[in-house]
Amino acid sequence: MSVVVTTATMPAPDRAAYWNDAVSRTMVPVEVSPRGDGPLDGRIATDRLGCLQVSTVEADAQRIRRTQALIARSPQARVAVAVQISGTATFIQDGRLAEMGEGDLVLYDTTRPFSFDYPQRFATRVFHLPRRALGVQDIAIRQATGHTIGTGDGFGAILLPFLTNLASSAADHPPAVAHRLAGMVVELLETLIAEQAARSDGGDPDTPGHLVQRVRDHVDRNLVDPDLCPERLAAAHGISVRYLHRLFEAEGITVSRLIRQRRLEECGRELAGRGRTAPTVSAVAQRWGFVSPAHFSRAFRAAYGVTPSEWRAAGRARPEADLVPAAAAG
Repeated sequence: MSVVVTTATMPAPDRAAYWNDAVSRTMVPVEVSPRGDGPLDGRIATDRLGCLQVSTVEADAQRIRRTQALIARSPQARVAVAVQISGTATFIQDGRLAEMGEGDLVLYDTTRPFSFDYPQRFATRVFHLPRRALGVQDIAIRQATGHTIGTGDGFGAILLPFLTNLASSAADHPPAVAHRLAGMVVELLETLIAEQAARSDGGDPDTPGHLVQRVRDHVDRNLVDPDLCPERLAAAHGISVRYLHRLFEAEGITVSRLIRQRRLEECGRELAGRGRTAPTVSAVAQRWGFVSPAHFSRAFRAAYGVTPSEWRAAGRARPEADLVPAAAAG
């Protein structure tokens, strides 16, 4: 039986806040900004098929954003496919922009910033799967996100009718059948990701999506360089600093904060390592590009909520998934 959430029973002044909370609880935490002046009207019907969640959303014009701050506070790792039923949408993730019309679909990853812009009343259907259910590499998912996929677009011609029929009967299947159907969706999405990733590999290396990935790769390779900064990144890729910052606007993080965040992540992992010899805090900080131990300690505490020494002492038993800052340091 579908779980239905609607703004129809809410007083007009409370509808926008109620809707923001409803979308965040049903999907993942997001910011919803209504685009009209009147009271927002919206409805979500949700069903589950094993590990697959299917939600049908009908609502007035709005913009939905998942920011880096929301991801840090609620890092649910899900991969989703949104199918546009009516109206239009503009989707942005990983430096790519997808314009969607009726019947189009787009793949996205909830562990990285994204936005949907719906300029008029719309209906969409969202299929959510846990990231761990998919046996594909993270880089393949990153290459597959943000592309408009239509019924005449290769594998989309197979996937879209299947998802549509599945959603229309999602509430009718017994648990054993539901789990098998969810497994079929997993296999289909793995095929879709592989197809889109292969197309991305053969694309123009100077498109925004490729540039963003190249900058991220460059950052990861050069974290140990204390002089790594936006100016050097821009020069290394033959672009202006202004254009570099524009590239990362859709990523929901500044270039300087990305560098600091990645350094803090590597420091956190090393400090929580299980090696016989525990490195000093200052040695770890210096190894990952922090010049000032005092600045490193302040940034680390702001991100993790504890000092580097406390993290090292208590973090040996932490699983790898926990070694991510709670928020980027300001």
